[in-house]
Amino acid sequence: MKHLNDPEGNRLPIKLDTTTNGEFLPEPLEKRHHQANALAQTQASDNARKLGQSRRRFMTSVCGAASTLLAFNEVNAATGKKGSFYDLPKDAALDQDVAMASLGDKEFIFDIQGHHTGPVETFQQPGTHRYESRRGFQFMEQGKCDYPLDIPDIGHMNCFNAEAFIKEIYLDSDTDVAVLTFSPSTEENMTLSHAEAAATREMVDAMEGEHRLLIHGRVIPNAPGDLERMQSIVDEWNISAWKTYTQWSLDNEQGWWLDDDEYGQPLFDAARETGVKMICVHKGLPLPFPLMGKKNLEYRLCRDVGPAAKRNPDMDLIVYHSGYDIKMVEGEFVEGNPTSAVDILIQSMLDAGLGPNSNVYAELGTTWRYLMRDPDIAAHTMGKLLKYVGEDRVLWGTDSIWYGSPQDQIQAFRTFQISEEFQEKYGYPEITPEIRAKVFGLNAAKPYGISVREARQRADADPIGKFKHVYRDDPDPTFKTYGPKTRREFFELARSGHD
Repeated sequence: MKHLNDPEGNRLPIKLDTTTNGEFLPEPLEKRHHQANALAQTQASDNARKLGQSRRRFMTSVCGAASTLLAFNEVNAATGKKGSFYDLPKDAALDQDVAMASLGDKEFIFDIQGHHTGPVETFQQPGTHRYESRRGFQFMEQGKCDYPLDIPDIGHMNCFNAEAFIKEIYLDSDTDVAVLTFSPSTEENMTLSHAEAAATREMVDAMEGEHRLLIHGRVIPNAPGDLERMQSIVDEWNISAWKTYTQWSLDNEQGWWLDDDEYGQPLFDAARETGVKMICVHKGLPLPFPLMGKKNLEYRLCRDVGPAAKRNPDMDLIVYHSGYDIKMVEGEFVEGNPTSAVDILIQSMLDAGLGPNSNVYAELGTTWRYLMRDPDIAAHTMGKLLKYVGEDRVLWGTDSIWYGSPQDQIQAFRTFQISEEFQEKYGYPEITPEIRAKVFGLNAAKPYGISVREARQRADADPIGKFKHVYRDDPDPTFKTYGPKTRREFFELARSGHD
């Protein structure tokens, strides 16, 4: 394969940058993040030289990922961060077998939050499928991915479209199954429509990757006509769950609560009638002001989650982003005195009498990506979710491909460990292989009705899986991120119609 993505190996395989998912303003990196990235670059060059490899070959190897994580450990420890670390031996930077033991593909990975933008035009020629994107975003032009990918029925990639999604998710990461979800909008202004999401699913199915991609149904009960069209969405698009936003409103001034009688309970009742009894709700990350309005900010918080789940015990309620808000620093949870966004989620569950492993689930899209920046906040956030929401109710999601391929998030979580000090002091669990396997996919398989054994068998045997085995011998990952990285890019994206 002719390598066209970062041929000099200048990009790190584990990314610490300012990229967002378009729902909040980029957060500048701290000094230690720049130090960590610089040390990782230096050590990558040194380690590649020791192994007699080019930087590009080293960066795309499992040793490159190990080397980067070890550099992050070194800087975090030197700057007093002691809540968590990446648990892998130093030899992993130079020994592929040692690195594979820590970072290799071993779990069933079910990513329940994936994104790309559309619209996607689809047309079929005899015996083939071809798909093209009609719209991109100007700030992404320099990051365009215009190169041929030699896999049937994908063709040429362009940034942030369906083809990019398929490559970044299924080829350049260990993801087995994914969910394609939506952004908040009216039915008429969806940046990715149900038809376009279904077209992406058809692309995967056309490569005999059936059951690898599921799609949500977008519903916001205070949007005109949304509750009334829910049954037709189920009938036409074969959705697996509902996606909603309590911060959204037509006038950008007045959101709604999951437990109110005007919009929240009618949503649960309508979902129940359709037979799709899983609701995924965006919580925590504040949708962009001024697009949503200051009054809507309070609706990002999770005080309604516990009461709504208690009132609807036959429904599964998945809290996207786990209610995490990057502006509210996560620390120890003190019952009766919640001081952070995740604390408010936990308090709402306790107030409703819901213990761990109830019908409330916490999803990690964007949350884990930002926890990778701070070992102490990572330990508190993951520790609290596992302790209070439950080891069987924390779900893997990455918000990719806003953040590029999710492989770096996967590799970081594969080695993530809460320190013994924080385990003893705060009662957080050790991150065992069993917990990782649950979070990566086993926990989400149950509400989504997936047989893990059958899914893994199909993933190994279908053309995508077979091609992946060959591709991994000479991979060409982008190591790119696609979301906005600056305030200018963020507002450009917001103006383009992504809410």
